[in-house]
Amino acid sequence: MNFYESIQSKIISKEEIEPKRKTLEGKKIVFTNGCFDILHPGHVSYLAQARDLGDYLWIGVNSDESVRRLKGESRPINSCEDRMMVLAALSSVDFVSSFSEDTPLEILKKVRPSIHSKGGDYQIETLPEYQILKEMGADIQILPFVSGKSTTKILEKAKSPS
Repeated sequence: MNFYESIQSKIISKEEIEPKRKTLEGKKIVFTNGCFDILHPGHVSYLAQARDLGDYLWIGVNSDESVRRLKGESRPINSCEDRMMVLAALSSVDFVSSFSEDTPLEILKKVRPSIHSKGGDYQIETLPEYQILKEMGADIQILPFVSGKSTTKILEKAKSPS
């Protein structure tokens, strides 16, 4: 398998999630999710920290339609396919799957992670997925936010004259 094929093999379709998950029984799976529209150093740092929490890091990526509902009609900048490819190219990432809902509840039911991680701008009790994670017995980890690094700031800088 060449490098491109190894990147592609990390992208797991909705139909493949549960069969792939069965091959990982007994392993500590860390799950996180997001839009990841314009990947930046804050994302890279966060994902590396999340990967260090377990044996595998699985990322749920919001579909294009979901991003539009959450962020507005001008988003996403990059297609879901492109966002998943870029994430899959990171050595810290083991698996990437998309989801079309606004919250990751359905994909979480399939992945069944040991740990769910989110960036420092979230509060555990206010996560829409809090209850389902609690029922699964998954640990929730809020990782430090990398200040000054955000897709919004990148887009604002791109719009403003130098």
